[in-house]
Amino acid sequence: MNATNRQMHLGLYLAATGHHAAGWRMPGAQAGGQNLPLITRIAQTAERGKFDMVFFADSPNSAPNMHPGMIVRLEPLTLLAALATATQRIGLAATVSTTYTEPYNLARMMSSLDHISNGRVAWNVVTGSFSEVGENFSKAHPPHDKRYAIAAEYLDVVKGLWDGWEDGALVMDRDTGVYVDLSKRHELNHKGEFYSVRGPLNITRSPQGHPVIIQAGASDAGKDFAAASAEVIYSIQQELESSLAFNNDIRERARATGRDPSRIKILPGVIPLVGSTEKEAREKLARLGELVDPKTALQVLAERLGHNLDRYPLDALVPDLPPSDGMRGHAESLKKLAKKHNFTLRELRDYTSVGYGHRLLIGTPEQVADGLLEWFDAGAADGFNIMPPWFPESFDDFVDHVVPLLQSKGKFRRDYAGATLREHLGLSVPPNCYQQ
Repeated sequence: MNATNRQMHLGLYLAATGHHAAGWRMPGAQAGGQNLPLITRIAQTAERGKFDMVFFADSPNSAPNMHPGMIVRLEPLTLLAALATATQRIGLAATVSTTYTEPYNLARMMSSLDHISNGRVAWNVVTGSFSEVGENFSKAHPPHDKRYAIAAEYLDVVKGLWDGWEDGALVMDRDTGVYVDLSKRHELNHKGEFYSVRGPLNITRSPQGHPVIIQAGASDAGKDFAAASAEVIYSIQQELESSLAFNNDIRERARATGRDPSRIKILPGVIPLVGSTEKEAREKLARLGELVDPKTALQVLAERLGHNLDRYPLDALVPDLPPSDGMRGHAESLKKLAKKHNFTLRELRDYTSVGYGHRLLIGTPEQVADGLLEWFDAGAADGFNIMPPWFPESFDDFVDHVVPLLQSKGKFRRDYAGATLREHLGLSVPPNCYQQ
């Protein structure tokens, strides 16, 4: 496909309270990370808008001042199973940590979900950002670089398990009494630094071969891991130039590993705030600002910077904080933003409360569409991870008014051409390592 026919990819990052820390308080807002009927309706709206996929973030912990959408929520793989029966075409993606889940269990669950959904599942591979998570698992939280070393081996194990049955292994021949062709069954027998796994899985290879692999690392270790293994990369970028630089960096790292860089889809997060006029859109933003809880907003920023911020004055410039073992990509992006605009801590707190520090597009449908197309046409993004401030209104506005503009310009599909998430994204099925 040449550049003029290039098609945008859209994912919905579904935080069921909305991405703004006060989104759930907006007039008419519906919310709840455990509200399955609401989450189902939102996923169906995304499918109506022909989105590539809907995505659920997760971390196996809770804290009093977390973002409202993360304090309590459904376990994401269980949720994907429910959504697989309530949708037909849209992809379904969820986060699972390599630090706090056994690779055999993860491989089995993701493969099962890919079978249940007929090939629509993706796994967002994370190593875990919050050190307190270890307290839920009777183990110490590993340091940053070791987490990525664990993740690299973990992913190799999972992919090996996914390949454990060749195509056609399930025979079910009534005449001969052969149920499976055991010549097409392969034990992994992995013995590495962190894992020892025999295999195979007790489920055959899934419709996509491997569920789609998503990653969002932005540290050097994270970018190396993403470049070597990810098929979709989520990024946090504020400026066109920095997004171009990030894309070029990732693709160079991928090329160095022998991968085709064009097989990686990079989707920066975007918070769209749509109004019939720019004035109306800005009034919505002002209303959100009036409703936000300052303590929650500061905690959201603290999580992303990886430091307790209570001891710093809100009306002083953002302090020069050292790197942490937490969300390094978020931290670096936010620190650059603060330095560029001379933000005080209060100003950065309020900005981050809109959507974790991702890019904000505010205005009429035409202005929001143009903002997306500017980056897409410049090659700064293959598409976007849409992060509505609240549900359902702000997402309905995007689907009903922005998506048709992208379609009219020939930049986004009018209907699904394929059935699997790999087909939506233009990704091929990985070959089985035992059938090459």
